Amino acid sequence: MKIVIFGLGYVGCTAAACIASQGHSVVGIDVSAKKVETIKAGLSPIREPGIDELLAAAHAEGRLDAATEVGSHLDEADIAIVCVGTPSGADGAHNMSFIAQVTRSIASALKPDRATPLTVAYRSTMRPGTTQLMIEPIFRSFLGDRTDRVVELVYNPEFLREATAIKDYFHPPKIVIGTMDGAPSPNMDQLHTGIEAPVFHVGIREAEITKFIDNSWHALKVAFANEVGRVCQNLEISARQVHEIFVSDTKLNISAYYMRPGNAFGGSCLPKDVRAFQHIAADVGANTHVVDALLRSNDAHKHHQFKQVVQGLEPGAKVLLVGLAFKAETDDLRESPAVDMARRLLDAGFNLEIYDPSLTSDSLIGQNLGYAYANLPTIDTLLVDKATAEAGGYALVVATNKIAQTLDLPGARIIDVSVIA
Repeated sequence: MKIVIFGLGYVGCTAAACIASQGHSVVGIDVSAKKVETIKAGLSPIREPGIDELLAAAHAEGRLDAATEVGSHLDEADIAIVCVGTPSGADGAHNMSFIAQVTRSIASALKPDRATPLTVAYRSTMRPGTTQLMIEPIFRSFLGDRTDRVVELVYNPEFLREATAIKDYFHPPKIVIGTMDGAPSPNMDQLHTGIEAPVFHVGIREAEITKFIDNSWHALKVAFANEVGRVCQNLEISARQVHEIFVSDTKLNISAYYMRPGNAFGGSCLPKDVRAFQHIAADVGANTHVVDALLRSNDAHKHHQFKQVVQGLEPGAKVLLVGLAFKAETDDLRESPAVDMARRLLDAGFNLEIYDPSLTSDSLIGQNLGYAYANLPTIDTLLVDKATAEAGGYALVVATNKIAQTLDLPGARIIDVSVIA
């Protein structure tokens, strides 16, 4: 295939070298004459292990070129890859001026009578909705009703780390290809031939948000690890050994567990131990701002879920809450998000009933009993049996876990707060 790459910075230059090494013909476009001259000489404008050799080989074999203007380079191209910068603006949002400029350049250079659509793949990090709200309108302003026949818009984020970029290109953690309808793009699939990685064909917005989530998570991991390190250092504990123990747990710590968007955390362990760790950190002067935010974030999520549940409901409506314990098949109510949900529903004036097969008012003892009556003094009158729950008549059923799947609730409006789809 013939590939035209817009932007010969770190991402674009690496892409040019790697794609050309796969046997494709590559043309790099950049406003910097110095970068273009360097690429045309088979040299790299960036410092990255292995890239000089790939560019030199591609140049020697005649598969690499560069220019400062688009010219006719798109006429025979199969794919255009946009890798221009989206630097931070004064308010923290991305500056999208380079994206707009390049998009206009591509749109104005396209021939409206192309035999096949040009796949225009964006790799620059940009706000979800940018393709639909900014990029597509620019193309339509130039191409009108011919746009869909001339252009295929794709968002294809990159996952490159400096100093290992070439290895990361050929061995990525995943391949994400976002299209306007979520369907696969044959050109992009062909471009990734030979690269072994999980492939996700998704909608354009799901693809656009990927890098924000990944990079924020990476930043969170670094900040959390350093907070733990500060606490350990101030307590004369080996942070290295603590880290070794932590990362050895690939069942819970370094895994998909606790990472599915859904319910708030609760129970007898997480809230209690987070508070205690906050106290320890403050006591030794470690300033753990990430850890300090955990409980506030959890409370914010509880409020968000409540607002989602009651949206459109009138006070007085009959509501069934399915699952009161913090986890299915237990009777532990301590700091259960479902107890918080029940209290909010009652305070808002809803006619609430609760079904949880693991709970009866007679079975509550100890701390569980105290917590239940402190937070839901009328729990005896709220709990109902399965037959009553299935009798219906509810304006809404709020499911907090998988227990709702055991009920026969034909036609009921059910909101499952344990999962965010």
